[in-house]
Amino acid sequence: MKTSNDPRHQHRINLMQALFSYSFNDQRSHKTIDTILEKIPDIDQKIEKAAPEWPIAKIAKIDTAILRLAVFELLYKKQEPIKVIIDEAVELAKEFGNDQSAKFVNGVLGTLVKEVA
Repeated sequence: MKTSNDPRHQHRINLMQALFSYSFNDQRSHKTIDTILEKIPDIDQKIEKAAPEWPIAKIAKIDTAILRLAVFELLYKKQEPIKVIIDEAVELAKEFGNDQSAKFVNGVLGTLVKEVA
């Protein structure tokens, strides 16, 4: 697994892992995810609209966690440039997902950005 000295990248990893864990046990292990969890219904709707052939329940849980974090950052947090958020999400998918995760995450986020722009 790749390590990074960038505290922002590590923070994203921590949030993604908390969201991933939440998908299994419905417990909040990281206080920052509360803000994200409040937006999950809207975030999931946006993901499903960008990938209509992939309902949330069919997407790998790690990919779902990465997408939820990225969509939250793109639509609600808005502190980083779009390209940075997408690049970070793709990197997380490469680090933690399967062989297809990075391509899938990039495609969903690319479609979402085109639709909301």
